[in-house]
Amino acid sequence: MITCKWRSEFLSALQNNSIIYHSIEGNLLSFPKHNFIIHLVNTKNNFLPEDLIHIQDQHSINNIKLIHLWEDVWTSKPEQVLFRLMSLLGHNKRIHGRKTEVRKINKPEADEFLNANHLQGAVSSRYKFGLFYLNELLAVATFSSLRKMNHTENYKSLELIRFATKGGYSITGGLSKLIKHIERLVMPNDIMTYADRDWSAGESYFKIDFKNISILPPQYFNLDTNLKRKLQKDNIEFTCSNVFNTGSIKFILRF
Repeated sequence: MITCKWRSEFLSALQNNSIIYHSIEGNLLSFPKHNFIIHLVNTKNNFLPEDLIHIQDQHSINNIKLIHLWEDVWTSKPEQVLFRLMSLLGHNKRIHGRKTEVRKINKPEADEFLNANHLQGAVSSRYKFGLFYLNELLAVATFSSLRKMNHTENYKSLELIRFATKGGYSITGGLSKLIKHIERLVMPNDIMTYADRDWSAGESYFKIDFKNISILPPQYFNLDTNLKRKLQKDNIEFTCSNVFNTGSIKFILRF
């Protein structure tokens, strides 16, 4: 039975957006005609990361995607959660990337867009590009500086740090278009990025030929007064926190 205030607010938001769901055991929500489930996770809980990973793995066997939606994520980013959910349900307006124009954008533009449309918000970056349709900014990708890699002489890598589309929109081929643009501009040997395992197995990266090269372990967090996560830097505090993720998947695209 789902009774916590934040969960009730989430269910009300689903109903207000005409999203049909079924409640099943263990605070899981399933969505008819869609092979995914949302697991609602309180910040105060008795889980270990391996428990949540096991739940995901068990559903993955049956080709069901399972998302862990944490209390602090919903409370601090409700609009962004709904944007992501509507996208997964196929409710977005679709625009093909070929109809868009790539433009360089500045830090305030990128930060405002990412804070409004990305679950993890904006972070520092070197390169910032947007996709515009009829002069409206509909997607943003940010990248690191080129990084020299010691394993091969003159080998340089670039990180895709953030990618987000405007809530309510999906840009077919948009990420690929932005990656091709930065590849022509700075000519890296590869681009690497990460997928948050709480939300994704990296499906969108596989579609554009990224390869899964490693899985990073779960991370533990403290929450500030605004429910913003702050990474714990060592194992000493791990037993003092119930807020964590299920790790991330590292992807790489070689040119």
